[in-house]
Amino acid sequence: MVFCHLHARVGHGWATSPRRYLGGSLGHRHLFTGPPLFPAWEPSIPLAPREFGPALRLQPVPLLCRVPFLELSRRFWGLSRLPLPISVPRRNLVDLERDEDSLSEKECVKEKLSLIHGFLQADVQNQLSELEAKLRCEELSEERYLAKVKALLHQELSAENGDVAPLLQASNGCSKNGAYGSDEDSERAGPDGEEDSAMEMEEAAASSSSSSLVPTPRARKAEAHGGQRKADAVSPVLQTTPPKCVDCRQYLDDPDLKFFQGDPDDLEEPEMLTDERLSLFDANEDGFESYEDLPQHKVTSFSVYDKRGHLCPFDTGLIERNIELYFSGAVKPIYDDNPCLDGGVRAKKLGPINAWWITGFDGGEKALIGFTTAFADYILMEPSEEYAPIFALMQEKIYMSKIVVEFLQNNRDVSYEDLLNKIETTVPPAGLNFNRFTEDSLLRHAQFVVEQVESYDEAGDSDEPPVLITPCMRDLIKLAGVTLGKRRAVRRQAIRHPTKIDKDKGPTKATTTKLVYLIFDTFFSEQIEKDEKEDDKENAMKRRRCGVCEVCQQPECGKCKACQNMVKFGGSGRSKQACLQRRCPNLAVREADEDEEVDDNIPEMPSPKKMLQGRKKKQNKSRISWVGEPIKSDGKKDYYQRVCIDSETLEVGDCVSVSPDDPTKPLYLARVTAMWEDSSGQMFHAHWFCPGSDTVLGATSDPLELFLVDECEDMQLSYIHGKVKVIYKAPSENWSMEGGLDMEIKMVEDDGRTYFYQMWYDQEYARFESPPKTQPTEDNKYKFCMSCTRLDEVRHKEIPKVAEPLEEGDGKMFYAMATKNGVQYRVGDGVYLLPEAFSFSMKPASPAKRPKKEAVDEELHPEHYRKYSEYIKGSNLDAPDPYRVGRIKEIFCNIRSNGKPNEADIKLRICKFYRPENTHKSMKASYHADINLLYWSDEETTVDFRAVQGRCTVVYGEDLTESIQDYSAGGLDRFYFLEVREPGFEGSGKGKGKSSVSCEQSEQEPAELKLPKLRTLDVFSGCGGLSEGFHQAGVSETLWAIEMWEPAAQAFRLNNPGTTVFTEDCNVLLKLVMSGEKTNSLGQKLPQKGDVEMLCGGPPCQGFSGMNRFNSRTYSKFKNSLVVSFLSYCDYYRPRFFLLENVRNFVSFKRSMVLKLTLRCLVRMGYQCTFGVLQAGQYGVAQTRRRAIVLAAAPGEKLPMFPEPLHVFAPRACQLSVVVDDKKFVSNITRTYSGPFRTITVRDTMSDLPEIRNGASALEISYNGEPQSWFQRQIRGSQYQPILRDHICKDMSALVAARMRHIPLAPGSDWRDLPNIEVRLSDGTTTRKLRYTHHEKKKWPQQLRGAAGGLLLCKPCDPADRQFNTLIPWCLPHTGNRHNHWAGLYGRLEWDGFFSTTVTNPEPMGKQGRVLHPEQHRVVSVRECARSQGFPDTYRLFGNILDKHRQVGNAVPPPLAKAIGLEIKSCALAKLREDTTSAPEKMETTETAD
Repeated sequence: MVFCHLHARVGHGWATSPRRYLGGSLGHRHLFTGPPLFPAWEPSIPLAPREFGPALRLQPVPLLCRVPFLELSRRFWGLSRLPLPISVPRRNLVDLERDEDSLSEKECVKEKLSLIHGFLQADVQNQLSELEAKLRCEELSEERYLAKVKALLHQELSAENGDVAPLLQASNGCSKNGAYGSDEDSERAGPDGEEDSAMEMEEAAASSSSSSLVPTPRARKAEAHGGQRKADAVSPVLQTTPPKCVDCRQYLDDPDLKFFQGDPDDLEEPEMLTDERLSLFDANEDGFESYEDLPQHKVTSFSVYDKRGHLCPFDTGLIERNIELYFSGAVKPIYDDNPCLDGGVRAKKLGPINAWWITGFDGGEKALIGFTTAFADYILMEPSEEYAPIFALMQEKIYMSKIVVEFLQNNRDVSYEDLLNKIETTVPPAGLNFNRFTEDSLLRHAQFVVEQVESYDEAGDSDEPPVLITPCMRDLIKLAGVTLGKRRAVRRQAIRHPTKIDKDKGPTKATTTKLVYLIFDTFFSEQIEKDEKEDDKENAMKRRRCGVCEVCQQPECGKCKACQNMVKFGGSGRSKQACLQRRCPNLAVREADEDEEVDDNIPEMPSPKKMLQGRKKKQNKSRISWVGEPIKSDGKKDYYQRVCIDSETLEVGDCVSVSPDDPTKPLYLARVTAMWEDSSGQMFHAHWFCPGSDTVLGATSDPLELFLVDECEDMQLSYIHGKVKVIYKAPSENWSMEGGLDMEIKMVEDDGRTYFYQMWYDQEYARFESPPKTQPTEDNKYKFCMSCTRLDEVRHKEIPKVAEPLEEGDGKMFYAMATKNGVQYRVGDGVYLLPEAFSFSMKPASPAKRPKKEAVDEELHPEHYRKYSEYIKGSNLDAPDPYRVGRIKEIFCNIRSNGKPNEADIKLRICKFYRPENTHKSMKASYHADINLLYWSDEETTVDFRAVQGRCTVVYGEDLTESIQDYSAGGLDRFYFLEVREPGFEGSGKGKGKSSVSCEQSEQEPAELKLPKLRTLDVFSGCGGLSEGFHQAGVSETLWAIEMWEPAAQAFRLNNPGTTVFTEDCNVLLKLVMSGEKTNSLGQKLPQKGDVEMLCGGPPCQGFSGMNRFNSRTYSKFKNSLVVSFLSYCDYYRPRFFLLENVRNFVSFKRSMVLKLTLRCLVRMGYQCTFGVLQAGQYGVAQTRRRAIVLAAAPGEKLPMFPEPLHVFAPRACQLSVVVDDKKFVSNITRTYSGPFRTITVRDTMSDLPEIRNGASALEISYNGEPQSWFQRQIRGSQYQPILRDHICKDMSALVAARMRHIPLAPGSDWRDLPNIEVRLSDGTTTRKLRYTHHEKKKWPQQLRGAAGGLLLCKPCDPADRQFNTLIPWCLPHTGNRHNHWAGLYGRLEWDGFFSTTVTNPEPMGKQGRVLHPEQHRVVSVRECARSQGFPDTYRLFGNILDKHRQVGNAVPPPLAKAIGLEIKSCALAKLREDTTSAPEKMETTETAD
């Protein structure tokens, strides 16, 4: 194999010409390679002056792609290559098969190789050469070598019925059984075959008589009985195969296929080159001999075609596969820049083309593209009229790859939708034959674009994370089915030029407080070293390559840094890095995907108990002796105050280390709360401390920090190892003003026996709280255990009890009150019960069921067979019913036989309330009715008190002194009724709810206790969703907000005119404040220490989302991330409450390291904190949106709980547990199976909005109707608002609009329901039908097997097989089997379902593809998205349509924020109440002292 290299003169290096012919058999292919496109943006360099003009300046000439040389022109070399007749290898192979028994295995393989070697493709020959080299170097045994060669030959000559199928393949790509063969098969029938026989086969394929047996799907029919579908027998039907040109691989029946119309008078290449107008050669014509200096010309009005005259693209791999391509046009001197025909020499059949290349850009937006033939180099100018559409695609892909690489350089964290937005809003440069970029063109050129990104990554620093693994590139690779590592292997010796693209500065270096910096620095300096050691171990076992792509299969280069460190190349072998040229792209993408995946189904690991309960240990009496007399005798136990163990005296209250049974485990630590002697021996009660490593903090914790836990047990004194010191570090009096000071990170000196604690830790909910203030009484201090006391309190609280007995009768004792979980229930109270607690006498109308699937014509809908699952994403069919609501009529216990009431079994007699959907009106009634409306009924039932889920308030609406709206908004769990269930009894329930009202009012907050609103700073505020929810909850007043993105900052200002909004980098602002500044550069007043009472925000953390492990490089990124900046804000300002909101994966990033370090910082600052995952759909929006929340409260405050869900929601979307280090954590939420209110649907959200069309752009229109649902009444607001704003939607391209029009309106419809038809588009063009060129291999169940679709067998992918401008997007069936059939792309929302997570740019083929309106042929509007997030209609957005979509998609849903705000408010109120009650006591104490 001979490689030539085209290098550019850059810096100190001189170019080597690609034209040097280095010998070798003409039967071999000669590859030349060059560096990638993007590093080519360099200053231009002068070429040597030619005789025809002054020195010219051209860009350097690196190549885009691998371009193998064809055999050099026979005319030029005076040689011709006689192709071996295809019948020769066939005949000889058949003979060889017959004689195989008489030959050894080695001889047989050798004979086969000698027969067909000339017919093998270059890559196969390469593999054979490598195997032979390994055999010679004894890397392979002979047996293994033969096995590998046989496998390779079998793959190439996969015989069918004894025939050598690939060699004898019909030239239209169809194998003998009628299935369309792979592209590789067609290639092998390619140019080395006889031209005449190829033509004959092509003609035969094109004729109508050319047919084959192709299984044709038939429509599925539903059986009349049982409703089950059975597949009809698929009978073979004669069908004409789509004929393909054996050379250019275009369909011969394609109406767009054009033939080159040449002029017979045009000159051929050698004759043309001697034309005096080109002034090429000296008189002696030495030019032909000097092939180091091939002449350079320009060519205009050109067309490229194959040897059959088909106009064809030259960038689809045809040249690389040795297909002969020619071009014609007017050739002009190199110095002529005028693209017109004047002054040009008309020439025909120039070539064949040996190479095509790109010389970068011409100083503007157009790429300079050129051809190399055996005679000259040609730079392309303007295409001919008939070739212009084909050439436009070439220019489009080159320009598009430039857009993508430049965009991703500066925006590595963007989504696929963001990239689409960039492409669709970029105006193509003038002079190109297209007027807009579309998603279809991105997918069409995806392979090329990804290869350019790979090229860019190769040219970059090896320490820099590759652009290839950014979220947007990974989505593109999956969607388009891109093959990675395809061309990079062939470019392995190309020169890497530094790129000249200017990079954005990005966020500034994080401004951190000393404390935050020290925590990160201390942890990482230890952790990185540890991780690198683990990596060394892993590398020995774990494969670092996929082993499939070409990159993996090539040898080490021996030149890069990684190779030079390898032992085999004379290095130390310490770095354990793969060769830089063998960095597997597949593995990089796979690891990045795995890093973002969250497994919600990891089994729960039980928290290991410290010791076995009551474990006996042989006692050594000599080392233990009591000191003093017993201080108390309690039954059989004698309690002591002191004991001497190994000459060390211990007292009750001392802390000790305890020996584990397993000596390899570390010592346990405990406080001795009691000591006694009884029949079990000398004992003590251990209240355990939990080391930080056993909490959620794991390895990030301080090794000397302990946590109090509610865990204790009785132990033998012989387990005590020794005495230790555990110090309680209480927060200082001036704690809130100490933020940002230079604090020592060490809390205590490490002498091996000294530890400290600050917090109590809840192991189930991962809550760090201030230690309980429970104190011993005088009579129990000798055995007081805080853990026992708290556990007793919890048990006591949980046990149901009755109180206030009333009377006895009918074998029952009646009571006025019962308590459970600290909640009192009285007669007359409303209660929640699980849906199965009781049923109703009136059977509701059967819920709307989906119509049975009708028979589908699978010829028309070939992808419908993929919809075999009944599950539809976004459906509420499996959403649970809300709680049943009842009113307590009686509380009683049955009398036992001994005459005493059985108080362990409490019963309630309740009156049932109906919800609107439980009546004869069914779900339609609930859609129009208020969500908290009930109907009184006289039906009664008896339920177990344990089934009660909570208390609620039910009132008669007519008795209210305020409006129903004000009453409902006044608190949670409020219902009302106006009539009884039976029609005609209006008002008959009057007064029956009065006791509920009075009962509730007696427990309401005292009216005079008013909570001042917390002064809030909202960092990364966006348009203000979080602040809006807090304002609705009445908990805060956002005085300051920081948002760098101007449109979102403007939106925040519009909705919060009293807020100071800083539109600058948060790091810069914190630096100003920390340096003592009072204002910023714009004169805005900065919040000072002590001003901020609540800090909230959602710091972006994509900056490290592509890293699988932390190391020295990724650490520097993380410590400069905005999460660290946000924590520094918290440390400096020390607010009373802190909230961090982020994506669900925040708790899982980097093995939960981001979460752990966040909590570690907060704990070290002295904050109480916890974390959890909440589902926004459970708080009143029609959208699934799981969000991670970290809550913190200052010392002395009460740490908020997470709010209980208000609405039921689809169970699949409510997996909210979090697994950290194999331990499962849940939040405090108890409403896991049901909730107070029904789910909110798409219909509730937006059915009242007026109809609009695709691309609607009117910013203000009228509503044209009243609100129809409770949600719509809430979202429109109480004030009359006739104007509807931002009901605008994106204008989709003509092709996307046509696809949307053809998506059915039935629930669950998506791209799989598209018909395979030709459609005239709004721009006047017509789509093509999708051709099924490869059969589906996957064995679907018989009743589900459908069309021949799937397009799965085109591996390796041939660019010529990609299809575009089809109603069914080619890439979806092509890659569907690997990606759950792309369920939901081009999906319609379901009226009775919910939105997928609202994204920043609704795209039918984006990550959340279900963005089509349920009935209208368009994507959802900005206002519909805003409503899906719970923003009021009055909420203002700012900027263009995509700015507004982004503001909405990035926001926290206000209803979720409101629910959290109410929890914070209740904690702040509790503190206020505590302070107001303790103030008089303090005054009394002071007076007494005086």
